[in-house]
Amino acid sequence: MSGFLTDPASAEGVRFIEDLRNACHSPGFVYLSGHGVPKAINDDLMTVAGQFFSLTEAERRALAIENSAAFRGYTILGEERTNGRSDWRDQLDIGPEQSAPEPGATVPAWHRLRGPNQWPPSLPNMAGVVLRWMDALDHIGLTALRALALGLGQPIDHFDDGFVPESDVHLKIIRYPAVDGVQNSQGVGLHHDSGLLSFILQDSVGGLQVQINGEMVDAPPVHGAYIMNLGEMLQTATSGYLRATPHRVVSPPGESERLSIAYFFNPRFESVFSPIDLPDELAKDAVGGQNANPDDPVHAIFGENNLKIRLRAHPNVAERHYADVLAAQAAEQAGSSTAASRDETN
Repeated sequence: MSGFLTDPASAEGVRFIEDLRNACHSPGFVYLSGHGVPKAINDDLMTVAGQFFSLTEAERRALAIENSAAFRGYTILGEERTNGRSDWRDQLDIGPEQSAPEPGATVPAWHRLRGPNQWPPSLPNMAGVVLRWMDALDHIGLTALRALALGLGQPIDHFDDGFVPESDVHLKIIRYPAVDGVQNSQGVGLHHDSGLLSFILQDSVGGLQVQINGEMVDAPPVHGAYIMNLGEMLQTATSGYLRATPHRVVSPPGESERLSIAYFFNPRFESVFSPIDLPDELAKDAVGGQNANPDDPVHAIFGENNLKIRLRAHPNVAERHYADVLAAQAAEQAGSSTAASRDETN
């Protein structure tokens, strides 16, 4: 990335643009180095992550995610779900420091995804460490998006509007406890991300796997590099030339535990992603922006697309803060079933 950071028009910058586009087209996961983020910033974040999980259970539970309609806070082991199964991990979800919408405001439900964070009082330095790392990754994320825009034949600032002056990024500080073969080995189940870009900082334990051509491939940590992958918004924006690659985490064996940071470089929730006009040589490989599963549509408005994932992953938050949305979904599903039954009878 360093050549592009120095001069996007240089030979090194152009090579990075081509390499990044090709790697994102297939396999959709890349190791990103030369980003210029000081090692000390990563180390500080991993240190404070370890300190958080060393707090008493009572201190962590006091920050319960169900307190927050914005899905900010602590998730206990097994409480988050992927594909209907409990993930064997606990985590702290964090976003930009924001105000929640006014109660009773007539706005789309996904506006509730904005709100304040929950920080542990006994770790007064945690907020500063985490938010400083997020600021550093914002620069890397926007730079990567600009390189992708050029690689897709678009102006360098094509995706900037979703991030300047502010965006709705999201961070997870995650612990995967060791398993003994009896407990659930699904650290997090096979899934793909809902946003634009995701960045992963992981410790030395490993466990991340990527699905490539139907096979699960290990993605071990590489010193000095972030792992970057794509979300559904880039998939729909490129009509499937770029796709959100499925991935999972297998729980660590033995007595090891795994710490990782997942940073979702997401645009503002209001951002709308329509297909862009790709150059002919790229358009011929664009296979369509929707997911293969018709029950998992990609919504053009990012806030709507992000909310669908959150409601599935955190049913306790959904029931407490989105009962109206769940009721509307149930009514729509009942109506569809009734219509299908009538058609079958006719």
